[in-house]
Amino acid sequence: MLKQRTLKSTMKTVGIGLHSGRKVELTLWPAPVNTGIVFTRVDLDPPVDIAATAQCIGDTRLASVLQRGRTRISTVEHLMSACAGLGIDNLRVEVTAEEIPIMDGSAGSFVFLLQSAGIKEQNAPKKFIKINRCVEVRNGDKFARLEPYFGFRLKFTIDFHHPAVDKTRQQFEMDFAHTSYIREIARARTFGFAHEVEKMRALGLARGGSMDNAIVLDEYRILNNDGLRYDDEFVKHKMLDAIGDLYLAGHPLIGAYAAYKSGHALNNALLRELFAHQDAYEIVRFEDPNAAPSGFAFEPQIVLS
Repeated sequence: MLKQRTLKSTMKTVGIGLHSGRKVELTLWPAPVNTGIVFTRVDLDPPVDIAATAQCIGDTRLASVLQRGRTRISTVEHLMSACAGLGIDNLRVEVTAEEIPIMDGSAGSFVFLLQSAGIKEQNAPKKFIKINRCVEVRNGDKFARLEPYFGFRLKFTIDFHHPAVDKTRQQFEMDFAHTSYIREIARARTFGFAHEVEKMRALGLARGGSMDNAIVLDEYRILNNDGLRYDDEFVKHKMLDAIGDLYLAGHPLIGAYAAYKSGHALNNALLRELFAHQDAYEIVRFEDPNAAPSGFAFEPQIVLS
């Protein structure tokens, strides 16, 4: 039986919110089978739980934001991406503010925390969402699409007309059966343009942003002294975001995802479109692990530096 996964132990860290600039305490807890991933605002009285599902996304401007009533938890996509990359099914995430800490701007810090806590299998079958027919959403020339495929394959294309970005590859394709999420995706950082950061700060946003947690570009070049972590870090970060957004489906997907200039809003619209058509998907389990698509087994304990 291909089993569900959670953590072996509790892990805690402290960081700052990208937009608020506020200190945030983050605690990751093991969770029972069939819990899913649940975020909790423990700074509120009483604490408020919000399930990490597409239906609970209330805002997609600049980040994927979980919302329940007036309670918000912003920037969940990087942690969700790490959970997808490591196959975590059940997890409780406690935060002391309305934003997940940005850490270094990638999913690498979250991968390290999850691996440090240890990952264990649970005595319950892992559930997957198998795509049975093509589903697509569009907004102008942008699109995001899911279609049948026995595995998990992604293709993402960006289109930034900027000298520094133009020098890099603007399309990346990966298959979880052949490409290591930890090695090839997890450390790709978010990026932004200096003139946009100035405008956001004038609106009270990006107060915690710096070159320690983002790639920053002016009109011509990358301003970070250490340059890029990957030759194609820009498109890889967009794929990292998409993996996190898609994991808000509630279970790993068995299918192929393709996108052109997509973002949090279009990714969320894609999942909502999928769930609006019951014939487009089904929930499956694998009593025989050998019958499951390759790429869903544990990755080796690779230490990120």
